[in-house]
Amino acid sequence: MRWLLVAVVAGSTLASKLTPPVLPLIVRNPYLSTWLGDARQPPWHEWPMFWTGERVGFSIMASVPGSDNVYPLLGRPQDSLSLDTHAEYNVSFPVYLGAHFDASTTNFTYLIPAPESLSKSTQPVELTLSFLSPITPTSTLRQSIPASYMTVHVKGSFNVNLYVDLNGQWVSGNRGSQIVWDLAHQQLGTSDKGLKTWQIRRETELLLSEERDQAEWGTLHFTGPSDLRHEAGTSGVVRPRFARTGTLQNEIDNDFRGIMEDEPIFAFSKSFHLNSSTSSDPVTDHVMFSIALIQNPVTQFASARGLTLMRPLWASWFGSVKDLLDFHYLDYHTAASLATNYSAQLAIDAYRSGSDDYVDIVGLTARQVMGATVFSGTPDDPILFMKEISSDGNAQTIDVIFPSFPFFLYTNPRWLAYLLEPLIEHTLSGQYPNKYAMHDLGTHYPNATGHADGRDEYMPVEECGNILIMGLALVNSLIYDTGATAGSVWSSLGSASFDPNPATSAFSLSKLETRDGIFGLDDSWGGSTKGMKQAQKWVTKSYRLWKQWTSYLIEFSLRPHFQLSTDDFAGPLELQTNLALKGILGIKAMSQISEAIDNTEDAKYYKNISDTYISKWEGYGISRDGSHAKLAYHWYGSWTTLYNLYADTLLCFHLEGTSSASSSPKNRNHQQKPLAPSDSNPHQPPSDKAGFVSRNVYKIQSTWYDAVRQTYGLPLDSRHLYTKSDWEFFAAAVTSKPVRSDILQSVAKWLNETTTDRPFSDLYETEGTGGWPGAHFMARPVTGGHFAFLTLDKACGGAAMDGLAFLDETENALEGNENVEL
Repeated sequence: MRWLLVAVVAGSTLASKLTPPVLPLIVRNPYLSTWLGDARQPPWHEWPMFWTGERVGFSIMASVPGSDNVYPLLGRPQDSLSLDTHAEYNVSFPVYLGAHFDASTTNFTYLIPAPESLSKSTQPVELTLSFLSPITPTSTLRQSIPASYMTVHVKGSFNVNLYVDLNGQWVSGNRGSQIVWDLAHQQLGTSDKGLKTWQIRRETELLLSEERDQAEWGTLHFTGPSDLRHEAGTSGVVRPRFARTGTLQNEIDNDFRGIMEDEPIFAFSKSFHLNSSTSSDPVTDHVMFSIALIQNPVTQFASARGLTLMRPLWASWFGSVKDLLDFHYLDYHTAASLATNYSAQLAIDAYRSGSDDYVDIVGLTARQVMGATVFSGTPDDPILFMKEISSDGNAQTIDVIFPSFPFFLYTNPRWLAYLLEPLIEHTLSGQYPNKYAMHDLGTHYPNATGHADGRDEYMPVEECGNILIMGLALVNSLIYDTGATAGSVWSSLGSASFDPNPATSAFSLSKLETRDGIFGLDDSWGGSTKGMKQAQKWVTKSYRLWKQWTSYLIEFSLRPHFQLSTDDFAGPLELQTNLALKGILGIKAMSQISEAIDNTEDAKYYKNISDTYISKWEGYGISRDGSHAKLAYHWYGSWTTLYNLYADTLLCFHLEGTSSASSSPKNRNHQQKPLAPSDSNPHQPPSDKAGFVSRNVYKIQSTWYDAVRQTYGLPLDSRHLYTKSDWEFFAAAVTSKPVRSDILQSVAKWLNETTTDRPFSDLYETEGTGGWPGAHFMARPVTGGHFAFLTLDKACGGAAMDGLAFLDETENALEGNENVEL
């Protein structure tokens, strides 16, 4: 064997602008989560990895008939080839044109040189590896399928052989686990086409158990068309044989063994015949694979009926695993089309809201958020479970759902409702003894078994404020007149029919639709009369809980005692300014939740309390010189990122008393009159007294952030130089445009330069190498907070950002003063 170093990393218009350290490949849920590490290097530089950083076997190679060259494309198959000391082939490397990614897709593009036997004018074959984990906001059915696609596209004028393999590390976190495998053949309907599927699992599955965060139950299905060649065998045998022959033997080694015991791998190969005797034009071809991890049950949940093994949601629509996998494979073009529609709209909105860099940041974020979730329940009562990846590993952590919720409001608000549903059901059933909202549904996912002893992590003000803010955000997302004023551009698509049956979820999926020839689409989310009916049905069912959580905030949020906030790594603290603001906003939110069900007495009561509290809060929380918010009321000389101010704008409280007040969702509900203080005039000109939180707080914080911003972003508070990227976007969303842009560019710079080597970390140092501050947070769904700009752009019927125009008027006035000659 000979090594030829001919690789070139070339610039390409296909490449994304930012160069993150890790890129998503197959990312669908907490256990089907494969990434490319060291992604600033060519894809053959490292093995792909599970989100923890544990390497997994996933290799792709190409060879050229009539040539001695074999080209690693992904992973490190060359490690196996180096053992073949008598091989008559050369390990070469292609020209790598770079990576392109969006919300659902990661592409790697290469050029395979022509063999020397061909004319020197023969152009290289262009080969693209395309990994699609589709995000489909109009189809929860498709989003619930635990499978992704990988397509290999080729274009050229000479033949190329392709090789792909996986190993057993996909089905266990223990390299010594004994695994078994098989190859299934299935026909596709009445056609002569069929599929081949490798099926790999642990010999002895450990139900609902993890090792190193990987699932120890479930079967991996690796599927391709039936005309592929296949082989299962030892990695050190199968890979070199392909390198020598360009094909596989259609043989299966049935000596079941441990994952790394004579490492068994499961391979497919395909020959692309691109040389055409009838045309000199390049020929195009492709082959598509699917990779699925099938688990049933997916979790256990302490539901109202007791501890329940929860089936995957897809099982309600597909009678068997075969039916599911056949549908998924044949649905590629539809799934890709829906995902492309989402990615394209996201790119348009992100560019308008930020920049090219923001397009890449939210594109990189989307799969990471959904990759922490699993759909369960039934169409009548859907549930979305979430794992608190890489920090505590809890199930359904409220203060992890909260930072992610801008993503869900933008993409599909019903998925946020499905996240909150198990928390509400469990608490309503009486299984949680405390009066405040629970921190999580279980100490370690996938076991959402609750905390009957009430000894979950103690964040009472945090979690009550979070769930009330999210509750009103959901109600608001339902109330809009036309698609143009909806919080999500996909909300208004579909039927406007309403199911009044009190036994079903307000947001059931029992009536999937076919539109434009596409089966399995959701009906509309809210809008017009339907939206108010949905909101009332949802709130009424659990109204006593919302009141219970608000009562706790009334007693304890204005002056929070010694406790944790969501930033628990920073430790507990009393009288936290930002935490108190969240609690007060929660009370304010409850006044409008009450309005949604026409309970005007409660609405007035909670409004009066929140109005009183916010006035006192400003006196407690702002520094003596009036320049910024303190970290804690009693901590003079401190400062904090006031990221909870975001909710004041998102929920349209900042529009109260302004000419834009009619854009508030409560005022767009024609079935009720808005409550307003007696001294409020909706037609008065904007002033610093407008809004719930005073405009002065917005102004001083915007100015302060500009002063304390570091190389890689805005520190969390005065105690450290580390930051949280989710809170940076929350905070930046309610600043002036120049400050917002500067913070965004600092995060983009960090993404290009950070030394963190795991999926998008939300906790990092803003100076030095941009590394971890100690705790290693990675792949967490909280990065959904990066969508804060997008969600705000569409909030309040599109008027939310107009209500912040005073921030830029202040900036312009300051710039004008600087230009005045004295």
